[in-house]
Amino acid sequence: MKTIYAVQHLAFEDLGSLEDLFYELGFRVRYFEAGVDDLKPAFEHDGLTVILGGPIGVYEEADYPFLKQETALLKARLAANKPTIGICLGAQLIAKALGAKVYAGEHKEIGWSTLHIKATSENPLQGLIDQPVLHWHGDTFDLPTSATLLASSEHYPHQAFSCGTHVLAL
Repeated sequence: MKTIYAVQHLAFEDLGSLEDLFYELGFRVRYFEAGVDDLKPAFEHDGLTVILGGPIGVYEEADYPFLKQETALLKARLAANKPTIGICLGAQLIAKALGAKVYAGEHKEIGWSTLHIKATSENPLQGLIDQPVLHWHGDTFDLPTSATLLASSEHYPHQAFSCGTHVLAL
């Protein structure tokens, strides 16, 4: 059985309904807790690694020193073209690892609203056109130079991006 690794920043920030889907597809899930567990196995894993969210900012390394190592491990993972998904804080970490600026936005975006899905030939988010999604953040990032923009919102132009076929940041 194949394993998907997931890096958590809070115990209750898990894969949610994605975990059920992964199990239905024949995968098992192994969680790693950032700031507690050794994250090296998760970032060196050849299969899919998902980096989950949390209520901290990538730029808060002074308060959360584990973010430095996590970013360095992620940078190596991305350079090796290993399959990676970043959700919320995970997307910010991917953006930073790819050299983009991550910073606090002008205001919070909290609640349900639709995304502006970019019309690209292979946008994996096409199924979300006209579908409300939950937004719960106040941070944002510049689009990495190697990235393809997939979605934006009314307040934040960079909500989702991909890099090649191996990286998805939401």
